[in-house]
Amino acid sequence: MNDPVNLVADIGGTNIRLAISDSNNTLIDIETYQCRDFSCLLDVIQCYLTEKNITSASINACLAIACPVDTDIISMTNLPWQFSQTGLKKALKLNKLILINDYTAIAMAIPMLTDEQKVQVGGGKALSNKAIAVCGPGTGLGVANLLPIANKWYCFGGEGGHVDYGPIDEKEIKILRHIKTFKKRVSYEQLLSGYGLEQIYQALLINEHGENLPEQSTTLTAKDISTQALTQTCLFSQQALDLFCKVLGSFAGNLALTMNTQGGVYIAGGIVPRFIEYLKDSDFRQRFEAKGRMSPLNKDIATYVITEQQPGLLGAAVYLNQAMI
Repeated sequence: MNDPVNLVADIGGTNIRLAISDSNNTLIDIETYQCRDFSCLLDVIQCYLTEKNITSASINACLAIACPVDTDIISMTNLPWQFSQTGLKKALKLNKLILINDYTAIAMAIPMLTDEQKVQVGGGKALSNKAIAVCGPGTGLGVANLLPIANKWYCFGGEGGHVDYGPIDEKEIKILRHIKTFKKRVSYEQLLSGYGLEQIYQALLINEHGENLPEQSTTLTAKDISTQALTQTCLFSQQALDLFCKVLGSFAGNLALTMNTQGGVYIAGGIVPRFIEYLKDSDFRQRFEAKGRMSPLNKDIATYVITEQQPGLLGAAVYLNQAMI
């Protein structure tokens, strides 16, 4: 009898990545699909299994997905997909199916990262076997915490990106007021995400010029804004990215205080790795450490940007292997 195949997936609001892993967490046959090209998750996975000619194999699967996974019916936060966990397992004829939050997967990958897979952005030396936090601006804002218990790592996930946003200075208060003109409630995700950067940019323009803006300025994407900021071709783009880095520092610093993350706070997601040097030169660390009486605590806590290309897949492999022990 052939050994079971370990299937892992990293399912976001834009892309879905699938791979095969082994007992050493090595990933092979990595494929990336655009979520918009499929009507449901089942279709994507069936496509992958067919392409790899493993539809008849005994498969253990761990799927990391960008939404809560505590119920049988899964409704994705940033994608119009809904499915039943038991129904998916049956339709795919899986031996085992585990669903975890996408940031649970990223968190599980962190203890395995080498110095080549991350970049430190301030702080002291991360301590071994201490609490770790991770957050990541991307399509949304993912958050997870990792704790060592009895020689194993356990992830405590959640929806921390949706906690209430707390502005620090007058400019941020104006940003909050602008967003509240079309959002009843403003979470950190409303600023720390791709569309969040766009909303910051729009708010800065409107606060400066009023509602009558050139059409070109209202259609810039987060990538356009960050590119203009990095090339110093647009003052408002620079201001938007500067404020984004400040808010990220405040939010990451809050995570550090909540869990006393002496193992470090890690930044993941598809946005920040594009401008690590800009982040280093920004007020990110100043805001991370500006916590009143608790500032000395945060000053020593290391912050990192994850540069590993597939942390979600790696973490899903780690989680699956730990679950199979």
